[in-house]
Amino acid sequence: MTAQPSEYHRRVAAQKRTSIVEAATKLFLDSGYDGTSLARVAEAAGVSRATLFKQFTSKAALFEAIVTEYWKADDEEAPLPEPGDLRAGLETVGRRYVALLTQPGMAALFRIVIAEVPRFPELGETQFNLGKMPYFASVRRYLEAENAAGTARLDDAETAATQFLGMISNYVFWPRMLLARWEPDDAALTNAVDQAVLTMLARYGAQGAHGACRPGAAPEATRTPSDSG
Repeated sequence: MTAQPSEYHRRVAAQKRTSIVEAATKLFLDSGYDGTSLARVAEAAGVSRATLFKQFTSKAALFEAIVTEYWKADDEEAPLPEPGDLRAGLETVGRRYVALLTQPGMAALFRIVIAEVPRFPELGETQFNLGKMPYFASVRRYLEAENAAGTARLDDAETAATQFLGMISNYVFWPRMLLARWEPDDAALTNAVDQAVLTMLARYGAQGAHGACRPGAAPEATRTPSDSG
C-alpha cells in the first residue's frame, strides 16, 4: 500500500509549486517565454530540476498552471450568487471580478501573452480557453439563472455577460496595460462596479423584480430630489 503524503509534505509541495509559478511568471515577463528555460525557473525558484519536473513536465504545462492559478478567484469555493436579487448578485459578481483583475501578476500575465502570441499562438489559446472562458462561462450561467428566475429579461446571456464584464474591465484593467501608474483607489473601483450594475439593471432588469429598475425609470442611486416631483 502506498503511503499517503502527510499534511506537512502536502504543504511543502504547495509552497514549492507557488515558488515555481511566481519565478516562472517573472522570468517569462523579463526574458520572454522562448528565452526562459525550465532550468532557469528551477534556479530562480530555489528548487531542484527534479522537483520542478515532478510538478511540471514541460514549459507549456507550467504556463497552463500559471494561467489557471491567476484566473482562480480567492473565493472560488463560493457558489454563484443565488438568483432572485439581480442587483445584489451583479454586485457580488462585479466585486469578485475586480478582485481577480487587480491581483498582483494578472497584468503581467496578459503582457506575457500579448508579447509572445505572434510566435507562440498556443499561449493565447491557453489564456483564452483555460483562463478567460471558464470564468466568463460562470458569469453567463449566473445570468441565465436570473433569467430563469424571472428577475432578468435577456435573450442572449452571452452578450449580457460580455457587456457587464467589459464595462468593468475597461476601467479597472485595460488602462493598466498601457499606463504603468494606473492604480484607481477602492472608491473608484467600487464606483466602476456600481455603474456597471445600474446599466445592467436598466437594460435587463425585469419589471417588478427585487433589486431591478423599472423600464424607463432612473436608477435610485442616480435620481435627484426633483425626480420625485
